[in-house]
Amino acid sequence: MLALILAVIEGSIAAIGAALGAGIAAIGAGIGIGKIGSSAMEAIARQPESAGDIRSNMIVIAALVEGVALFAVIVCILALFIK
Repeated sequence: MLALILAVIEGSIAAIGAALGAGIAAIGAGIGIGKIGSSAMEAIARQPESAGDIRSNMIVIAALVEGVALFAVIVCILALFIK
């Protein structure tokens, strides 16, 4: 949020875009991992005998979501500093 305020003060459109992009990426990753966890817990409640398989798949998918979010934040940082 501080980066967004500083970008508005300085008047840099690239900084505003980078700050908003990084924020949206972080929010999207949080929502995605929340849905993954919710669905996994529901699946484990329905079939407790397959809890190990569901848990391992949940961890792999959550890692992929985090990887995409990290990639998006890096792209936003590159857009901020490379002109």
